[in-house]
Amino acid sequence: MSEKLIGSCIFGQSGGPTSVINASAYGVIQTALDAEEITEVYGAENGIVGVLNDRLFDMSKEDAGELELLCNTPSSALGSCRYKIADPDEDDTDYKKILEIFKKYNVRYFFYNGGNDSMDTCNKIYRYMKKVGYECRVIGVPKTIDNDLTGTDHCPGFGSAARYIATSCMEVSRDNKVYTTDNITVMEIMGRHAGWLTAASVLASAKGEGPDLIYLPETDFDLDDFFDDVQKVHEENGDVFVAVSEGIHYDNGRFVSEVQTSTTDGFGHAQLGGVANYLADLLKNRTGIKTRAIELSLLQRSAAHQASATDVDEAIAAGKAAVEAAISGKTGKMVAFKRDETSKEYKCDIILVPLSDAANTEKKIPREWINKKGNFVNKEFIKYALPLIQGQPIRYYEDSLPRYAKLKKVLASEK
Repeated sequence: MSEKLIGSCIFGQSGGPTSVINASAYGVIQTALDAEEITEVYGAENGIVGVLNDRLFDMSKEDAGELELLCNTPSSALGSCRYKIADPDEDDTDYKKILEIFKKYNVRYFFYNGGNDSMDTCNKIYRYMKKVGYECRVIGVPKTIDNDLTGTDHCPGFGSAARYIATSCMEVSRDNKVYTTDNITVMEIMGRHAGWLTAASVLASAKGEGPDLIYLPETDFDLDDFFDDVQKVHEENGDVFVAVSEGIHYDNGRFVSEVQTSTTDGFGHAQLGGVANYLADLLKNRTGIKTRAIELSLLQRSAAHQASATDVDEAIAAGKAAVEAAISGKTGKMVAFKRDETSKEYKCDIILVPLSDAANTEKKIPREWINKKGNFVNKEFIKYALPLIQGQPIRYYEDSLPRYAKLKKVLASEK
């Protein structure tokens, strides 16, 4: 155990929302409130932007019951951001402001909850504080429905999104079979460079209620092969159900979507969308068969009604582990999950990995988990993903509608 470091902490959320990101917030906040080493617990409004703007909420002012309801609440309760801070060796403007805020509130612990880009932000802050000699322990808490963070078996948020996608595919599959008229359905699922979410549709197919064809960004997409695949399924089954990742691309790297916008997010990533409509139109013109496009869009991110208990429990555990690791003296690390492959039952241990390993890198589906033609997913993925969608978490309702946390959000600067 390292020498006790006494001071306050800041927790922030960044990137896209999930069904369980607030469960991680609860894990961090409640553990920090209970820790004798941590004097004050602050929540940053809109992630690192809130730190820069001195918009910090005093989490000790929140009702205990409302904090607990964070585990029932989707999206980012403290607000999020997609703000890219520069490399501290090139431009330290933001870092000087962050250091000023840290000193103002005696912040000695910083916890940041997010994905690839968020871990990059976390790593840069860790490097800067170390460079200027300000003692502050920095720990990243993993979050992303995309499941593409390296260094961890999976990410909190993915299991619940996977469950929602699989369930939605089963429902759409049933709908497709209502009429005697043949039809083709193309469902677009999130995933820019990694196809974990779209691959989750195979969980429905394994139950006989899902897509016939699945296309991921891990393999190059060929239109002629696609038309042949659809035609073959149509000849055999009549109806055709296709799942595609938003980021499927041709062999030259160009995204298949012909309706990309010219806008980008705060990290310079192109905003994708419309690939399902594009492919459905092509199929309709080519085959004359009734087609329809479905884009799950934001629905898959915050569908807390389909959250898995495994996902919620692990999200809380990740937040709790982050605080415990920092108190014990760890810094510059991200909380991660390591699956016990020797256990007959699903079991994951919590470990720590360097922030530098997770920052700005993407973990993709192993090629051997995808069939040779690149139009479906193998049993290896089912074995991997099925444990992550298990269990029904306790849910709270009011008038038969979800009861979400209602935070006071008392600004620390106004105390």
